[in-house]
Parts: sequence; structure tokens; C-alpha cells
Amino acid sequence: MSLHAHLVVARPPFHLDIDLTVAAGQVVALLGPNGAGKTTALRALAGLTGLSDGHITLDDGPLHTLAAERRPIGMVFQDYLLFPHLSALDNVAFGLRCHGASRSDARRRASAWLERVGLAEHARARPRQLSGGQAQRVALARALAVEPRLLLLDEPLAALDARTRLDIRAQLRRHLADFDGATVLVTHDPLEAMVLADRLIVIENGAVVQQGTPTEVARRPRTDYVARLVGLNLHRGIAADRQVKVEEVLFNVAEHLSGPAFVAFSPAAVALYRTRPDGSPRNLWQGRIQGIERHGDNVRVHLDGPITASADITPAALADLDLTPGQQIWAAVKATETHAYPA
Repeated sequence: MSLHAHLVVARPPFHLDIDLTVAAGQVVALLGPNGAGKTTALRALAGLTGLSDGHITLDDGPLHTLAAERRPIGMVFQDYLLFPHLSALDNVAFGLRCHGASRSDARRRASAWLERVGLAEHARARPRQLSGGQAQRVALARALAVEPRLLLLDEPLAALDARTRLDIRAQLRRHLADFDGATVLVTHDPLEAMVLADRLIVIENGAVVQQGTPTEVARRPRTDYVARLVGLNLHRGIAADRQVKVEEVLFNVAEHLSGPAFVAFSPAAVALYRTRPDGSPRNLWQGRIQGIERHGDNVRVHLDGPITASADITPAALADLDLTPGQQIWAAVKATETHAYPA
């Protein structure tokens, strides 16, 4: 049993047209820049946005013909949308009541779910009395209590601070591992997607540009957005044997390729020099420093020129090289530090 969907939503000038398949027990993350169509896709699955064309099939039955309230789905919104006048217990029980459960049965089952997410002692608390992490767990319990076949998560950790997000992400992963339905997660956070999802679907401008396991997508990005997401420099060029020509730069690579190809390399693999280095190392070009910023414990230097690239160096190296924005600099990357693959 699984989800199969062809989602077409035309809202000029925006047009969404994607295919989506999620197996039972699988978590698929939708990634993409702002305005790509991720939330539109989620709302279409939920029945909150109508389809212009296409279909949604869940467990071999049509879903798109059902009204939103009749779809066997659970949804966790970015801001959770808990009812402020209801206790945590009654928030979780609300969905069960809507599905026809008696008040006593709904409260009994809701109580069991609150215990399952570690909030039994907060059953009587109202949303304003809960922390962000607690509110997120109440929202998740409310979504799962109705035993949905499809779980939709819209940026479920975005409202949390960094420390709380770390803890709740681990808890959410455990709950998703126990859920036997299909799960679709929308997120901007690559770490969240890598940790929670079995498969990634990247959407740009309303279309799927790449999909695969987190490892496949991270290793072989196919757009600038995906490359930035996984922290790689990415360039497209023409390959001939073990060389890929990108603009004016000729990259020597380890792979045998022919025709259109991508070259990807980590910012940490880029070495910088004030003057052209002796020995003419391979994969060498001259660029201009566009900007310098802190990046974790290192410094990230952004370069433009014949190609754009980012280089990660230590603060000590920044001082030794005496680098400043606007300065001309030489950059080099070893062939063994590049990864080339067909475009």
C-alpha cells in the first residue's frame, strides 16, 4: 500500500506539475527554495488546495475525489495550529471526536497518545502553557491519534530553537519509524531531511529537478540549489576522457567521461594562493574575492571570475594570506578532491 500522485496546480503565473510516490512506512521529504511549490503540493494532498489536473491514489483508492475532512490523513502545520482554548488532552481528542469517537473513548485514546509522546503530565495544560517542543509533540499526537494512512508534515521543527530542535528531531524520527503509513515532509533544513527521510524529492519552479536517497542526492547534486544545500561547489561543463572544461577552466578529474558533465567539490578542497603557485598545479584558476564570512569554526571565501566557487579556510590562513574583498586570488583543487558525473 502506498501513495501515488500526479499533482497539477495552475495558479498563474505559478504552475506545479510533479509526480509523487511514497511507499507505506516510508518518509519522503520535499525540498526546494521558497516558492518552489512544496507547501502547495502538501496542501493539494490534504485537499486544502484543489487540483487543476492529475490524481491522488492512496492504498489503491482515489483520494482526490474526497473532501479534505474525509481524507485519511494527519497533518502537522509549521505553527501547529493547536486550539488555544482546549487542553493538550482535548486538542489530541478533537480529531478522534471528528471521526466519530465518543467523548470518553476519544479522551482515553488521546491520553494514551500523550503518554506515548512523553506529555502525560501536561494533559490539562493549554497551548500557551506549553513550550515549543511540547506543542510540537501535541500536534504530532493529534495527527497520529486518528490512525491516518498519510501523514503530512509542514516544516514541523521550524518554530523550535536549535537545542530543542535537536531533541525533538530525534523523538520525531522514532515516531516516524513506528508509523506504518506514508509520510510526506516539507522542510528547508537539509539536516532535517537527511535525518528523517528515506528519500528526497527536490522541487524548483513547480517541477521535480532531482530525487533519490539522501546519499544519492548529496553525492550527485544536479542544480545549484541542491549543491548549496549539501555544501558543494557545482559546475557544468563538457567532458573528454579525464578532463571537464568549465568556461575557461579545465578540470582534471578521476573519472572517464564524455559529453555534458558535472564537476562537484567541497569548499574545504579549495586551496587559495596570493600568487600563482609554483609547479602549475592542476585545476588552477584566478578569481576575485566577492565576500568573506564566518562558517562554523572556519572562514568561507566566496570567489567569482571565470567560475564562481566557495573556499573554506582557517582564520589563521585568512590572516596569513591577508585576504580582503575585491582582491585577486589564485584557487586550486586537486583532481582527487573532485567528483565528476554525467549531466
